[in-house]
Amino acid sequence: MDNGIKADEGTRKKNGRHVLYKCTANKWTIGFGRNLEDRGLSEEEAEFLYQNDIKEVLTDCEKFPWYKGLDPVRQGVIQNMVYNLGYTKLALFKETLKFIANKEYSKAATQMLTTKWARDVPNRARRLSEIMRTGVQI
Repeated sequence: MDNGIKADEGTRKKNGRHVLYKCTANKWTIGFGRNLEDRGLSEEEAEFLYQNDIKEVLTDCEKFPWYKGLDPVRQGVIQNMVYNLGYTKLALFKETLKFIANKEYSKAATQMLTTKWARDVPNRARRLSEIMRTGVQI
């Protein structure tokens, strides 16, 4: 059932994907008039979005030629960083990625902490750095 709601509400897209916009009531909105400020997302909707995002993250991770050669715990670090930063921004971590590719995990861990990302999300960065260094999930 649509009843013209989609046409009346409209949507905003960028590169074929729905994006946030401010509606006429100045509320953050997505899709076909979904007021995120007042209505938000249910747990099921948030989980659905998360699972779709994880699928994209895994696809992006495999763009790194050395990714599949990592142990599962260190793969998890890369997944977490791609989720947080996006593939394009993580790909700019040239030194860190070079160390990971060469299995120099201690150097990679140290290098991770020298970034703006580490200053922006210090707890996450310290935790992921330690996991990269040791290969042990904490």
